[in-house]
Amino acid sequence: MTLAHETDQHRTTAPDPDEVFGAHRGGKLSTGLTAPLADARDLAIAYTPGVADVSRAIAADAALAARYTWAHRLVAVVSDGTAVLGLGDIGPRAALPVMEGKSALFKSFAGLDSIPLVLDTTDVDEIVETLVRLRPTFGAVNLEDVSAPRCFELERRLIEALDCPVMHDDQHGTAIVLLAALRGACAVQRRPLDSLRIVISGAGAAGVACTRILRAAGASDVVLLDSRGIVDAGRGGVKAELAAVTNPRGLTGGIADALDGADVFVGLSSATLPEELLATMAGDGMVFALSNPDPEVHPVVARRHAAIVATGRSDFPNQINNVLAFPGVFRGALDAHARRITDRMKLAAAEAIVDVVADELAPDRIVPGPFDPRVAPAVASAVARATEAG
Repeated sequence: MTLAHETDQHRTTAPDPDEVFGAHRGGKLSTGLTAPLADARDLAIAYTPGVADVSRAIAADAALAARYTWAHRLVAVVSDGTAVLGLGDIGPRAALPVMEGKSALFKSFAGLDSIPLVLDTTDVDEIVETLVRLRPTFGAVNLEDVSAPRCFELERRLIEALDCPVMHDDQHGTAIVLLAALRGACAVQRRPLDSLRIVISGAGAAGVACTRILRAAGASDVVLLDSRGIVDAGRGGVKAELAAVTNPRGLTGGIADALDGADVFVGLSSATLPEELLATMAGDGMVFALSNPDPEVHPVVARRHAAIVATGRSDFPNQINNVLAFPGVFRGALDAHARRITDRMKLAAAEAIVDVVADELAPDRIVPGPFDPRVAPAVASAVARATEAG
């Protein structure tokens, strides 16, 4: 299949602005009923006096709330609006359409109800306190579009404070799908993951999580870069921890030094990657240019030098889309009554994603498409099994 054919086959038409605004008019969500409410008897069951019996039962045994309310199956999609898409710090009100969209994806792909909560504060203490007080209302927390480095502390604090699954999708959803795609690419090329020299450009939320999951999956040579160049032992904080488990060859310098002889480039920084640097990578290279809407290098250019190319875009093959991960991860965690989303569960999710297309793998198909109906159930099942395994 030629590149032109691949491009034409996967290209989508950008939606008309009037269509976009029309679809968002009044918001994208509404509530629905699971029981009839058509007459006085229905009213007596759904509301007073019947509902009092249910409330008394829950007051006597709080665990019954999981059976008789929607809280156990409700995901709170939480943002402070500080790192929205590629738009940056645009505030909670402007972030709400994105959170509504996330809730729509939860329902469409995993059958989970969710509610968007945008908070008019960037203070970690205030966000934690707010969600602790709201805990009886929901069964899990999907953090979204929270800027780094606060996102690391916020996720950690919420995991400690809440007795329910918490996951920052910008970190871990991206990491799960990247690992799945890299495993798919390795299968296509018949190469082991631990043999690859991997370069990750971008040490924000996604870059840090991708580095950690690749190391946990067995990648032995990962070099991470931020705006100052290769992350080395001289860094402090979170990056000092990463420096201790990355860059085994002790590289210094910038992207040119990191890419020389590398097998894999992962772009998560929005920084443009010059074509001449791609030419210095090893043969049969892999390029994952994941920034949206403008990848670090155009896929057509990347294909001149790399055997496998992936982006975050829907108009080219191999889209690295978080929707392959987060609906099934939360569904599996809630199905298994998990209190945490663990590394074991994330690794299981990545394996499940690539297993869906194990018999269909090709250079332009290293992960399933976002609308593949097999993905969310497979991920949910794998995550639930990983929960039960400890």
